[in-house]
Amino acid sequence: MTTWTSDELDRIAKADELEMAPLRNNGTLRKPVPIWVVRDGDDLYVRSFRGTDGGWWRTARASHAGHVRSGGVDKDVTFVEVPDPATNDRVDALYRSKYGRFGGAYVDPMVAARSTTLRLVPR
Repeated sequence: MTTWTSDELDRIAKADELEMAPLRNNGTLRKPVPIWVVRDGDDLYVRSFRGTDGGWWRTARASHAGHVRSGGVDKDVTFVEVPDPATNDRVDALYRSKYGRFGGAYVDPMVAARSTTLRLVPR
């Protein structure tokens, strides 16, 4: 399994947004959308602001593959669903810490969207 380098993790974690382009069933990438990303140790996580109604999330969940770009890093990734409550508790706290300056109107939906948590694994 491929892992992120320390430099890649640092660069992505420092960026406010990540461009997400999940792979469609026909093998093409969706148009990239900007989303928030958080780092927990050597892992990167994303969630859908729109919850399970998010178009990019539904595509990512169906294909489990896509492409991300952030902080000068350009990578093909595998999306891994994260049902673990302890991991989701940490991701909640990371969203609050990193993005709290944007206020509850933006952060609260991200924390409420625990069921959409995806771990980004480089390919």
